[in-house]
Amino acid sequence: MKIILFLSLPLLALLASCSSTPTSRIEDNPSIYKSLSPKHQELVSKGQIARGMNKPAVFLAMGHPDGKVIGNKDGKDYERWDYTQMVPVYSSGFSPYYGYGFGRHGYGPRYGIGYIPSVHYVPRRGSSVDFSNGKVTGWNYVSRNF
Repeated sequence: MKIILFLSLPLLALLASCSSTPTSRIEDNPSIYKSLSPKHQELVSKGQIARGMNKPAVFLAMGHPDGKVIGNKDGKDYERWDYTQMVPVYSSGFSPYYGYGFGRHGYGPRYGIGYIPSVHYVPRRGSSVDFSNGKVTGWNYVSRNF
């Protein structure tokens, strides 16, 4: 048991370091934050963006993108930052099980086949930010209808 706990601590530390917030990104990059206009500073601190923001401001507000698309649109250089979200996928089926517990004949081994629901999470594009000449020209997010 101690070995499992000892081996899981680095994983927990890694997961904790992966999650960042606008506040933590501002604290790590104060020079970028100070270079923004007061209006953009207020938006960034709330994790929001606006048309005309530069890429460093979007980074402070939303973090590193999970993917980038670079190209040319209407004769102008174009860039899109994509952010993913984890979407639950529900499934179920029959699966074998084995364990110990109390039953009608007392405590002992229990085994059989049971109906087991499960949830898996898959990444999907959640939002995108469009840039032209290094400034935000638009953004969108995927709405889930359920």
